[in-house]
Amino acid sequence: MEIRVAVKGGGDLGTGAILRLHRAGFRVWVTELPQPLAIRRAVAVASAVYEGAISIEGHTARRVEDPEMFPLLWARGEIPVLVDPLGDSIRRLRPEVVVDAIMAKRNTGTAITDAPVVVALGPGFTAGVDCHAVVETARGHDLGRVYYQGSALPNTGIPGLIGGHDVLRVLRAPRAGRFRAVRRIGDRVEAGEIVAYVEEEPVRTAIAGVLRGILADGLEVVPGMKVGDVDPRAEVRHCFTVSDKAWAVGGGVLEAVLCLLRARGMLPWA
Repeated sequence: MEIRVAVKGGGDLGTGAILRLHRAGFRVWVTELPQPLAIRRAVAVASAVYEGAISIEGHTARRVEDPEMFPLLWARGEIPVLVDPLGDSIRRLRPEVVVDAIMAKRNTGTAITDAPVVVALGPGFTAGVDCHAVVETARGHDLGRVYYQGSALPNTGIPGLIGGHDVLRVLRAPRAGRFRAVRRIGDRVEAGEIVAYVEEEPVRTAIAGVLRGILADGLEVVPGMKVGDVDPRAEVRHCFTVSDKAWAVGGGVLEAVLCLLRARGMLPWA
């Protein structure tokens, strides 16, 4: 039995779920914006929108222009990525599962009626109201936990602690305007170094480490918008592999999908 999963959003956390589901044999496709705002672009299937294709942990995600291409990519073991901000392909193809991995900290349009199984990541959703299950995305004891009733922890606005730093590791736009990076993902940087510009105003890192993620060039940003991430642990390999957090969240999504499909008698071994 072929089970299709539409994942809304291909950022780094969504990619953890996408790869878990893909490896488990589900027919996954990803819907994205015309200009995705992914920061950890080296480990985000959303990057296929800009680059045409991206390989992450041995799996290839490829941009397609039409859902008719999905079966061909699935037969090749690839993950289709479709620019589809309104989710037209979901309404047209009616997948068995929808996963909202947009990470907007609020519901931007997902409904519990979108598919027999609807799973959402992080705050902004309530299981039993606008989805069937919510997966915790906050670092800490409950990371990856599945809620079949209720909601994830509310957004605190404070980044998770990595290598002893939280707020300082995040790079933010100093003003509105067009973004341009001058350092690349995986580069080692020192405190105070310029890593990007918004128009002519520099974006400096407050701490030393490796540039784990940075916004794509040419995007329009607003003041305070997250545009990059410096990892003080300075392990370059971490920039190009899926994070512990993304794998944990992905594991929660896989659990939720399997449990809910089994409860509906939609698994061949149930």
